[in-house]
Amino acid sequence: MFRQSGVAALAAVFVACVSASASAREAVAFSAGVSPGTIVVRTGERRLYLVTGYGTAIRYPVAVGRPGKQWFGQRYVDGKYLRPAWSPPREVKRDNPRLPNVIPGGSPGNPMGVAALTLSGSEYAIHGTNRPGSIGTWASYGCIRMHNHDIVDLFERVSVGTPVVVTR
Repeated sequence: MFRQSGVAALAAVFVACVSASASAREAVAFSAGVSPGTIVVRTGERRLYLVTGYGTAIRYPVAVGRPGKQWFGQRYVDGKYLRPAWSPPREVKRDNPRLPNVIPGGSPGNPMGVAALTLSGSEYAIHGTNRPGSIGTWASYGCIRMHNHDIVDLFERVSVGTPVVVTR
């Protein structure tokens, strides 16, 4: 469950990310037979691609679901949230019963980071993180984690309705 914590100004999020280290995102050659604007997550690579067209994409490092927690398929972005509050899904709460029912947006203990893109038909999201060391690993319950400065970049480039394809 995701909740917007007030009407957060995107400028404030950018300011919070200005001091972030240089991004590992880069423009790369890419062909996956999908339309420009599509997000493609390749879990085996632990990379997210935003297809820009003409055989290119912007590639971002990500953390993906741990073994047994991964999912594959097609969704679309059905929500965009800045500084989202987080309510642990049942499975997470069952494994970590001490978690509170809601962690407010902006809290250091909030695993959603500075922004989240929720995905249709699921409790999954593409979001920032409060654990940047997890990027590049199999770490989540199925969500796609990004560095906070990268989710801000992606957030600005996509809109509700953007297709998302998750592959092995």
